[in-house]
Amino acid sequence: MPPTARTAPRFAAGPTDPAATDDLGPDDLADAHDNPDASAGSEEKLRSGIQSIEVGFRLLEVLTSEPRAMMLRDLARRAGMSPAKAHRYLVSFLRLGVVAQDPLSGRYELGGFALQLGLARLARVDGVKLARLALAEMHDALDVTLGIAVWGNQGPTVVHWIESSHPAKASLKLGDVMPMLSSATGLLFAAYLPRSKTGPLIERELSGAQHFTTGSTPRTAEQLERALAEVREHGAARVEGMLLPTIHAFCTPVFDATGDLALGLIALGHEGAFDIRWSGSVDTALRACAQKLSWELGYSPDER
Repeated sequence: MPPTARTAPRFAAGPTDPAATDDLGPDDLADAHDNPDASAGSEEKLRSGIQSIEVGFRLLEVLTSEPRAMMLRDLARRAGMSPAKAHRYLVSFLRLGVVAQDPLSGRYELGGFALQLGLARLARVDGVKLARLALAEMHDALDVTLGIAVWGNQGPTVVHWIESSHPAKASLKLGDVMPMLSSATGLLFAAYLPRSKTGPLIERELSGAQHFTTGSTPRTAEQLERALAEVREHGAARVEGMLLPTIHAFCTPVFDATGDLALGLIALGHEGAFDIRWSGSVDTALRACAQKLSWELGYSPDER
């Protein structure tokens, strides 16, 4: 099973003061569109968005994270507002189908339109495209070599690569298939994909394991299982000079809406110039990126 120590990104929340009522009304919107010389106050409200929508979405955020339908008082408390205020929002959400209410218990849950929104989003999302954009942003901050791998016909395959300003000279290129036992990418896919997919490749590499020159590469089935258990324990794969001498690497999983491994985020660099520590700068940034991408793909670590 995928690791569960993940928290989905939160919606932007407005003030938690139950008395907050600084909403942008219809008159404000009309003034802003029809009168280009509208007051500075109205323009500021328009730029800042519609606060009532942001406040109301706090209720939807709570319902999204809660595994069961909720009573009004509990839902309001979790959203940081009074029951009366929460009820006004819920009435509108009920009319729109975003929220549903059990007629017997009175409890609230996400409605059918919320499901349609989610399905529409999933139908449009492209995990590799999202990952490419996210890695470009992370590359600017970290300046390490980054990549994306997906499962292909021949195994874990590199589909995107960004070199650092001081290239690791890893001799990798797009379309390269990573070894299952001696790379962080291969170990990650071996740890999270079913053995029905990875078994033939793993068996082939184990049969030639006596030719491995690095001491940390698994050479037996027992050693491999220990290595994969460590990957699952940490929620990521890490190798130190295993595939290439002096080259260290991480590979972190991105999961889809079904909880399956969608792709792996790769980071690598030279020994001495690459933070290989768990919870170090590279590991932390890679995990944050993977967590956000998993959320974008519909993954939730919580059992509903």
